[in-house]
Amino acid sequence: MTDETTLRSLLENVANGSINPDAALQKLKHLNYEPVGEFAKIDNHRSLRTGFPEVIWGPGKTPEQIAQIMEVMRQRNPVVMATRIDSAVFAALQSKVRGLRYYEMARICAITPSEIKPRYPGTVSILSAGTADLPVAEEAAVTAELCGFHVQRLWDVGVAGIHRLLNNRHIVTSASVLIVVAGMEGALPSVVAGLADCPVIAVPTSVGYGANFGGLAPLLTMLNSCAPGVGVVNIDNGFGAAVLAGQILRTAEKLHLASLDY
Repeated sequence: MTDETTLRSLLENVANGSINPDAALQKLKHLNYEPVGEFAKIDNHRSLRTGFPEVIWGPGKTPEQIAQIMEVMRQRNPVVMATRIDSAVFAALQSKVRGLRYYEMARICAITPSEIKPRYPGTVSILSAGTADLPVAEEAAVTAELCGFHVQRLWDVGVAGIHRLLNNRHIVTSASVLIVVAGMEGALPSVVAGLADCPVIAVPTSVGYGANFGGLAPLLTMLNSCAPGVGVVNIDNGFGAAVLAGQILRTAEKLHLASLDY
């Protein structure tokens, strides 16, 4: 009951008399939000407003709380995600949530259909500067895939060996949106943006020696990029980068469809 097509179908069925108002009310009564115990209120309306369903933030929640939230959400969403789930929490969740999948590197667990196919045109290409950046890069990649986008991965192409990037320039030039993940000094997004003709989303990571300041150094590098058009998300926020990339592609699709109608 959280996608526009289903809601429209329900209203049409009420209008033509195939569903009575009381039955429709039962389907709609938790449309805005739905309580789970006394600790959570699920925003069922979020996908109607923003195009993306609510996602569970794992840290700070007990496995029991996460399991209860997921079981309620699965009744209304084909994909239910929880982020920043470590292996011990996943082990506790396995016995509580049927059909739960775990993406270990991304630290994401999810209830998904047996097959996930891209639903939107375009490609999100995700680049990581180093292997140590992979947890954040995979968080972005898995999030984008679970949200219905086609993803290309290119790992370990940081500026210390720039030929690794240049030898894979086709991945940069074929992308519709680029997510570039880097720690240390965070120079990779500027280099990539100088080669790309599409939006570049930079993700600083907390990888680096002391003067990296837990990701603050690459964050400032990315904000001060000399390449125009680089957007920057928060430190280690692969999830946020994927959603932003998805919004860019969804907006492009809406504009294309509108131009056809015009």
